[in-house]
Amino acid sequence: MRHRFIIAVVALFIVGLSCPQPSVAAPEPRPELAIHLDAIATLALPSPMVTVPAGWFLMGTNLRHEGPSSLETQFDDTELPQRRIWLDPFAIDRDEVSLAEYLAFMKEKRQSPPEELQRLIWHLITVHFLPDYIMARWPALYVTWAEADELCRARRKRLPTEAEWEKAARGPEGNLFPWGSKPPAPGIAVFGQHHVHEIPLVAAVDSGEEGQSPYGARHMAGNIAEWAQDWFGNDYYTIMPERNPQGPATGRYKSVRGGSWKSNPNLLRAATRNGAVPDQRAPTIGFRCAQPVPFSFRGGYWTPSSKADLFTSRGLIQKRAPYWPAPAQTASMAVTFLSLSTLIH
Repeated sequence: MRHRFIIAVVALFIVGLSCPQPSVAAPEPRPELAIHLDAIATLALPSPMVTVPAGWFLMGTNLRHEGPSSLETQFDDTELPQRRIWLDPFAIDRDEVSLAEYLAFMKEKRQSPPEELQRLIWHLITVHFLPDYIMARWPALYVTWAEADELCRARRKRLPTEAEWEKAARGPEGNLFPWGSKPPAPGIAVFGQHHVHEIPLVAAVDSGEEGQSPYGARHMAGNIAEWAQDWFGNDYYTIMPERNPQGPATGRYKSVRGGSWKSNPNLLRAATRNGAVPDQRAPTIGFRCAQPVPFSFRGGYWTPSSKADLFTSRGLIQKRAPYWPAPAQTASMAVTFLSLSTLIH
């Protein structure tokens, strides 16, 4: 078992060495490409969100000795031990953030897309003759953690914590994969792909219904791996709190979950963990966003999701930044839910 843990750490170290330090501003796209980038950005559509209710779920994996080829066996020691974890209710994007959404966001910031992405899109246009509307529904890729975090916050959301991501992917009973225990296969997941020129072989973000999770989230195994909010901690599962864990306070790598279009089946397991340096741009890493659900409907009443969330005559007091929406949105939500509560009574 220890040798698998060492391999995982070495792999993370290699990932860290391969990333640009620091990141360099992207060049302006050529005029012929800029036309397509603008066209793709205009096709941006936000993902619908699915709600994950409050409650306990099984996070991580119990130690098993079936051998490294068994999908039931832990990928490495970082997902040990299995713990029973409580999460407050939250919502998560049903789909991964699309390439169109990412390009629209970069345009809002008046920044050029990364050079790697510019080269990929130009290659897809000039060699593979891929139309703009097809690329618009690709998952965002070559995205740094900071860019993913900033885009989510600009949409009054945030990146999901590792615990939130895992519950949304496997459900309360600890599914091996989002769809259950059946091994990955074409039609339910995009994985194990290879292209001689490293062209991503991905599916549209709004596809993948056949392999969706118990809560309806799609492509949580394969297609594109996803940034999470947390710092990656090798032994974090042994010490994490049993309620709403948010990861280590600091670290070198940010957590990446879900496996990608290149991954082997064991990387698609809902419990498998990985990480990358925050500045990494890769054709295998994208993201989706999440946000808290500040109220739960219990016994005919709207009640706060946590004892830390208090009401006053002026509405909801924000107590757990940055995991609540912006104050203006929080106030609006509080008025809406308080009004609804009054109508119910």
